[in-house]
Amino acid sequence: MEIVLGIVGILLAGFLVVMVFEYRVRQPDVIVLYESTDGRIGLRTGPLYPRHFSLPLKRTTCPLQLTVEAAAVGNLLVRIKLIGSAAPSVDHIQSLIRVGGWDSEAVIRAVDQVRILLQGLIKEYTERSEIHAISSPAILNHLNGQLGLVEEKFGIDLIALAVESLEPTDPEVANALSQQEAARLLEQTERLSHQARIVAAKAKYQADEEIAVMEHVLEMKRSELRKTQFETDAELARQRIEDELARSRLRLAFEKEELDVLRKSPELLMLTPQAAQLAEASQSLKNARTVISLTPQELANGPALFTLFRNLLEKELETQPNPDTQDNA
Repeated sequence: MEIVLGIVGILLAGFLVVMVFEYRVRQPDVIVLYESTDGRIGLRTGPLYPRHFSLPLKRTTCPLQLTVEAAAVGNLLVRIKLIGSAAPSVDHIQSLIRVGGWDSEAVIRAVDQVRILLQGLIKEYTERSEIHAISSPAILNHLNGQLGLVEEKFGIDLIALAVESLEPTDPEVANALSQQEAARLLEQTERLSHQARIVAAKAKYQADEEIAVMEHVLEMKRSELRKTQFETDAELARQRIEDELARSRLRLAFEKEELDVLRKSPELLMLTPQAAQLAEASQSLKNARTVISLTPQELANGPALFTLFRNLLEKELETQPNPDTQDNA
């Protein structure tokens, strides 16, 4: 029994030694590859993996820098500096191992192959482009269209690809392009300035037109108000004239009634202001003449009033004694 337990203990110890020596713990930022029996590359997802039957690859990005001297149309050389970063593509691990080999440096070797491909793509683009048409956005658009091919053929995922610099190798060409770009910018600036002036002129014309329309509407409203005011004033004047005519008719009717009363009772003439003035003058002064003023309404009554006054005065004089006769007596 003790022999069996000793054998079991030895086997367990040997198993533990093998586990410690052979198996490793998978790091979070590491992908572990293995080759299946049919030759395909797979991923180990467990926390432990056998180090002699697996390939750990870091998923950290690898810097990518590339300087390309390419010829544009007319054999004009340009220097292009490309920067970016690359990482292994989990979906195309088979291509990555085929290009980089079964080694921890597989990503670096694949990135070197990607540099060669990018250099060829840039030269292909520049050889069929005018030098003034070559720009960083155009190069990036051309390369971004090939990212699927890079990932599929090399198992590399390009990240943050950018053009660091783009310049002709010939200083004269660079100076000519700089002058051409400056002229283009000045022309564009002048065009924008003209467009701004045109827009401002259109806005001013539209504003003046709107102001003119508003002033016309305002003048029409003023004309309507003046017309309304004139009609109101005319109506008031007409009403005033009608009121004055009505008062004149009432006054004339009253004077006619008064005249009729005086005709019927002539003695009432002595109660009128004119008769009172005449009596007062005849008593205070001898040979005095009394001036009786009559209103236009009284004059309009005709000679009847004068006739009444004359008759009344004659009767009054006949009834009074003659002062000369009294003196002689």
